[in-house]
Amino acid sequence: MSTTDLDEDVTPAEEAEVATEPEAADAESSEDDAPAAARKRGDDDDLDAEGDIAADYLEELLDIADLDGDIDTYTEGDRAHVSIMTDSDQLVGKDGAVLDALQELTRLAVLTETGRHSRLMLDVAGFREKRRQELKQLALDAVNEVKASGEPVRLAPMNPFERKIVHDTVAANGLVSESEGVEPQRRVVVSAK
Repeated sequence: MSTTDLDEDVTPAEEAEVATEPEAADAESSEDDAPAAARKRGDDDDLDAEGDIAADYLEELLDIADLDGDIDTYTEGDRAHVSIMTDSDQLVGKDGAVLDALQELTRLAVLTETGRHSRLMLDVAGFREKRRQELKQLALDAVNEVKASGEPVRLAPMNPFERKIVHDTVAANGLVSESEGVEPQRRVVVSAK
């Protein structure tokens, strides 16, 4: 991937898997015996299963840690989403570090059970949703600054999840963005077309 590729919440193992996906997509498109709707329904069932496995894993973890929280699962696009509703930020940690680690552990639990890598998204106490709103505002501020000055704006380093939100917001507002640098100092640069 080049430094100008848009980011997603992708682990290094998933990047290797993504590199082989076009070949798999070609194989799928040549299947005459499975209509597209049936394949889509199967994908949805797989995502529902991921969410259920993750919810069971997290419920057990909450019991072991003696923490309170309600678990909600849903699918959106091509991802299973799991939310732990709680008043405690103990599972979030500083800057979401504990949440990120917990998400990776949950993805590993799904991998162990299904044999497939998961792009499952985990949120605890609404942390990711709050962060999403902050990042959208940050991106809008950068868009306005670029429109006013005509000069590119470099944002602070962000993780892939955060960069993806910024890229999407910038594109929705008619400007372009690219990522530059190397993890963990990879950042978004917003510029005019």
